[in-house]
Amino acid sequence: MTRAANEAAKAQRPARKEAEDVPIELGELSELIGYTLKRAQLKIFEDFLRCMAPLQLTPAQFSVLLLLDRNPGRNQTEIASTLGILRPNFVAMLDGLESRDLCARIRSVNDRRSHHLVLTDKGKAVLARAKKLVAAKHEARLNDLLGADNRAALVAMLAKIADEF
Repeated sequence: MTRAANEAAKAQRPARKEAEDVPIELGELSELIGYTLKRAQLKIFEDFLRCMAPLQLTPAQFSVLLLLDRNPGRNQTEIASTLGILRPNFVAMLDGLESRDLCARIRSVNDRRSHHLVLTDKGKAVLARAKKLVAAKHEARLNDLLGADNRAALVAMLAKIADEF
């Protein structure tokens, strides 16, 4: 293209402001529940990870430790299924938790292919610290933002979606 043609093409384009001056228009995307849930989840996970940085726990790892605390001796499949974690991902996560001595796999006496899961003493101690951090920081921030009534309503609505959708 010649120089004159380039200049003519530039003249036909509308002038653009700098990207930071004009927010991106979301349109109907901002009205979609799935999009809004995902954006909220990302913010919540970012905050959770900041809170758990001293313990190096992800939301999924924290969930596993909580379930093992309440359900000692359950097998890998039950825990993974309850949390909606795919088996290969769950096995890798367990490997990591086990290498940190937070949980242990115990081979089932009834089915040698199955392993029961338990928290170790270190896992119980880490979970106790994690629960305090979550309550004092993460959940406290969410409670302050939403208020008790809105928090309860949000939890109920999300549970309804999870259970019935």
